[in-house]
Amino acid sequence: MSSEQVWTGWRVATERALYGPAGFFLGPEGPAGHFRTSVHASPQASGLFAGALLELVRQVDEGLGRPAELVVTDVGAGRGELLAALGSRARAEVPELARRLVLRAVEKAARPEGLPAWVGWGDRIEPSAHGVLFANEWLDNVPVDIAEADAEGVARLVLVDRTTGEERLGEPVGGAEATWLARWWPLADADEGLRAEIGLPRDLAWAGAVGSLGRGVAVAVDYAHTADARPPFGSLAAFRRGREVRPVPDGSCDLTSHLALDSCLAAPENVVHSLWTTQRDALRLLGVRGSRPPLALASSDPAGYLRALAAAGEAAELTASGGLGSFAWGLQSVGMPLPGPWLDLRRDGDGRLLPHDE
Repeated sequence: MSSEQVWTGWRVATERALYGPAGFFLGPEGPAGHFRTSVHASPQASGLFAGALLELVRQVDEGLGRPAELVVTDVGAGRGELLAALGSRARAEVPELARRLVLRAVEKAARPEGLPAWVGWGDRIEPSAHGVLFANEWLDNVPVDIAEADAEGVARLVLVDRTTGEERLGEPVGGAEATWLARWWPLADADEGLRAEIGLPRDLAWAGAVGSLGRGVAVAVDYAHTADARPPFGSLAAFRRGREVRPVPDGSCDLTSHLALDSCLAAPENVVHSLWTTQRDALRLLGVRGSRPPLALASSDPAGYLRALAAAGEAAELTASGGLGSFAWGLQSVGMPLPGPWLDLRRDGDGRLLPHDE
């Protein structure tokens, strides 16, 4: 073994690779240079994703009785693209609401040049008396450790060399992490080689985020799984410039794993309602439709037809099954019920929308 090898758990290695000196997410190009999120698929002020978030903000604002100040916090904000688009749309479409909005981007990178002055910037979540907290592909980048069952069925910590990505098994998982595994992703007596991502840090991060709200709604959007469908070998993956690559925690690539959503939603306290659904269903509820415009419009209003056609293509990408439409949306309300349209979605039996507060 080379004397330069440094063995740590994946959580420590990922933290350094993503957010340490010269970390992957701290570079000037940001996430948009490497992978396509819903924000990047719908980037303009007129984009459908920002419009959907604005509709959610309107719903929450109405449910809160239109407070004097409504804070919208974007956690893991990239380079502030979503809040810039949201603010522009609000100013154009609902100026009365726009005057009461306070927009806060939360990101570890430095504030980007050119971001509108009315978008705040910080590296931590600040409390808000009334607010909407939105976390699009944040929790999947909160670093976690990985456990693997050995030949005796003992869950052991997976150690990784941060320069090569080579792995080996370490000590048995203990303490709070072992308790989390037993509750949410059991590996006791599992077949050798089965893996789990220990989601406790994400639960704590999400509980803190939801706890920042006095009254309002928090939304987590991510690729996710629940206890009935955990990936048997975990979901660790890496991406660089739009391509999947071998996970190596050297700062050269994004490191991500899917979210144990049921665990995260169980972590916060003082929640009134919780539910989860797919992005496809969530965006449809917020007015995003992927139907093509009638062909007759091309003759009567060619420019309008092209705009409608572009919007239909954008909607199709945002709601595509197997793509962005398969993201999970987990919603939790604090100090208020979820807005009525979301409560109308609550139903049993389909395995996709399961309000765990019942």
